Amino acid sequence: MKTFIADTKLYIVIILIALSAATWGMVFGSMPVSRDTKPVRVVITQGASARIIADSLKKSGVIRSPLTFLLTSKMGSVSEKLKPGVYEMNRSMSVPEVVRVLVEGNTLESWVTIPEGKTLREIADILESKQLANPDTFLGLTMLQGDTFAAYHLPYDGNLEGYLFPDTYLIERGTTVDKIIRMMLDTFERKVVREHRDEIEQVIKNKFGLGEDGFDYGLRRVLVIASMIEREAKTPDDRPKIAAVIWNRLARDMKLEIDATVTYRLGESRANKTRVYYKDLENSSLYNTYRHWGLPPAPICNPGLASILAALRPADIDALYYVARKDGTHVFNKTLEQHNAAKKAIKEGAL
Repeated sequence: MKTFIADTKLYIVIILIALSAATWGMVFGSMPVSRDTKPVRVVITQGASARIIADSLKKSGVIRSPLTFLLTSKMGSVSEKLKPGVYEMNRSMSVPEVVRVLVEGNTLESWVTIPEGKTLREIADILESKQLANPDTFLGLTMLQGDTFAAYHLPYDGNLEGYLFPDTYLIERGTTVDKIIRMMLDTFERKVVREHRDEIEQVIKNKFGLGEDGFDYGLRRVLVIASMIEREAKTPDDRPKIAAVIWNRLARDMKLEIDATVTYRLGESRANKTRVYYKDLENSSLYNTYRHWGLPPAPICNPGLASILAALRPADIDALYYVARKDGTHVFNKTLEQHNAAKKAIKEGAL
């Protein structure tokens, strides 16, 4: 019995020592690394987990213990609320202070993702939500004054829809709107024009009969096609097939009849209208491919590289029509009769 009591007391002592050590570890780990208030630049990448962030902070010398940082974030239920960006911290900050800064997101620079297929209006919304740009200023420059960015392969009408490349950008707070636009144009120039110039030249020569002097105009037309593909395709496999339908209809001088063009408004449009009605088809906009032959005057969004490449590399099919299934994929057909039959089968749930 005495042995049992002695063992129990020893066990309790061990637990108390362990708890004291853990508590002291948390307290010590939460303390500032030093009294040094010299600024330390910390980069938290887009998509970084709390563990990766903890390791980055440790390597930067801002915290003592990654484990303490993780436990503090977990106990505060903010592990998923730590915002990416570039921060200015210092080694005199405690772990709770560091966590608070990351939750509030008071960054020097912010990671901003522009998804594929966004319009100028939607990009303005994204930049406004990040407090990086006045939307009216952004739209004024990109809709009407694009020709001031003379170093790029741009149209002369001032409309930059189609040229602001979808990507993730690290933008410093206080960056001017025109510099943000140049970042996107630089990326477009690098990832599209320089990387695929030979292929673009070949396509605009074969499809539009344009030589080197017509490169900018031909590129604009390729981007118009790519933008329609971007807004119409819901799966990667459908992109080159939709491209083929567009090229095939152009070759036959048929109206394109692309739903995504019907309700597009430069500087106003956001996501596609979920359903296009017959009354929508009657609007007189030059973008309405149900009323006008040929390509719209400009892109209807800013397409990603996959849709641009689909426009350059259409599928080898003779389809002239496509219709969407309920899951977003499309059925492609050559004749109107086949197309109408496919629409009926989809409506009845047979396709």
